[in-house]
Amino acid sequence: MLNIDCLHSAYIRGANILKNLSFHIKPGELVAVMGRNGMGKTTLVKTIIGLMPYLSGDIRFLEEKILGRKSYEISNLGVAYVPQGREIFKDFTVEQNLLLGVLGKKKKVSDFDLAYQHFPILAERRKQLAGTMSGGQQQQLAIARAIIGKPKLLLLDEPSEGIQPNIVHEIAATLKQISATESLTILLIEQNLELVTRLVDRVDFIENGQIVHSVDVKIIHEDPELVARFMSV
Repeated sequence: MLNIDCLHSAYIRGANILKNLSFHIKPGELVAVMGRNGMGKTTLVKTIIGLMPYLSGDIRFLEEKILGRKSYEISNLGVAYVPQGREIFKDFTVEQNLLLGVLGKKKKVSDFDLAYQHFPILAERRKQLAGTMSGGQQQQLAIARAIIGKPKLLLLDEPSEGIQPNIVHEIAATLKQISATESLTILLIEQNLELVTRLVDRVDFIENGQIVHSVDVKIIHEDPELVARFMSV
């Protein structure tokens, strides 16, 4: 589904962040990329969605080249993105935020029932200003806004940030259910081991802008030192 080959990406030419990175996800896979701060995790998802400049390489989604295309074009192909910090519109209602999930799309496919079914708190508060909700509820709104257009691939950047553990567990269970029922492939950027082990099937570790190790998530439970090797400062 997503194939990245020999990708080089940088904010400033000559200061590469991603260095000859290759990475592949099959349809329906749930994959996490983990690593220390500054290793290139956020740069990876921003480059996929077209928000970061690239130097060279190739990114293909469903066999179609997307590297260098505009973000809205990539979104229209079926890639959704939930950025770090959520970036919901606090002065808009829940319903208005959800509508933004299909704004500008060629095919106005929207499924409010899907969003409200998986996140019932949003249905209860559809007329409430998003800025008055808790951090966990805002994160649910950000995810619902991303899935309302029925994407094929969901990119999540640190969705557990600033959220209580019980809500993190709920979000993991909900995402797993959505993936199963909607055939949604997920790429998760995350530091929270609890969310990773509850949600994904595979963990890829990034170091100095390259994917250096890939394991089944079950190995994480069996070998805790593995995580320390790639995550400790």
